[in-house]
Amino acid sequence: MTVEVGQTLQRVADLKFALYRRPLHPELFTIYQNRHLEQAAYQADIWILGLSHVVSLQSAGRCVTEVTTTDVDVLPQNGLVTSFQFRGERDHHEKFDDGLHYILSTQVEKMNRNLFHASHRDLLNYAGSRGLLVRFEDWTDDDNLVPFSFVDWELRNRELHVQTFHAFPADYTILKTQSIVEVGTKPAAKKAR
Repeated sequence: MTVEVGQTLQRVADLKFALYRRPLHPELFTIYQNRHLEQAAYQADIWILGLSHVVSLQSAGRCVTEVTTTDVDVLPQNGLVTSFQFRGERDHHEKFDDGLHYILSTQVEKMNRNLFHASHRDLLNYAGSRGLLVRFEDWTDDDNLVPFSFVDWELRNRELHVQTFHAFPADYTILKTQSIVEVGTKPAAKKAR
C-alpha cells in the first residue's frame, strides 16, 4: 500500500512525525524529488513527498529514518521508535546503544498574512540556490501563494544536519524541522567468556 502523501491538498494539522530504526521502502510513498548523499561514515537519502519528507541515514549496518506524513497508521510498525502529532514547538532526542544519536527540533509557526508573505518570499529566494525545493502549483491559494517543501542539509564527517520547511499558505503556517544525526562509533561486540 502506498502512502498517497502529496496527491491531495494537505493541512499542517494532519501531519505527524515518525522515527524508525530501519529504512523504509520508496514504494510506500509518492516521491516528488530525492537526493542521495554520501560521506565516508554514512550515506543518506532525502525524499520530498508533497508537503512532507523522509530522511534516512545508514552507517555500518545501522539506520535511522525520520518521516513526516499525514498517515503514520499505514506505515510499518516494525522498527518504529516513536511518533507524534506536530503541535507548536517540540524537541526530541534519542541516543541508541549502537552509537547513533538523533536530535530533532520542530516548530509549527502560524503567522499573520504579512509576515507569512515575507517569510514565503524569503524562503523561496533562499531555496532557489540550494537544497531540494518542490512547489505545488496546483494547490495555489487565493493569495496566489504556492505551497512548497524545501529541504536543506549540511554534511559533516560524522553528522548529518537537515532543515526542512513545509509552507501551508491556506493556513499562513510553516512547519519547520531541524534534525541532526550523529554517527558515533559502533560499540565492539563483547567477547564470550
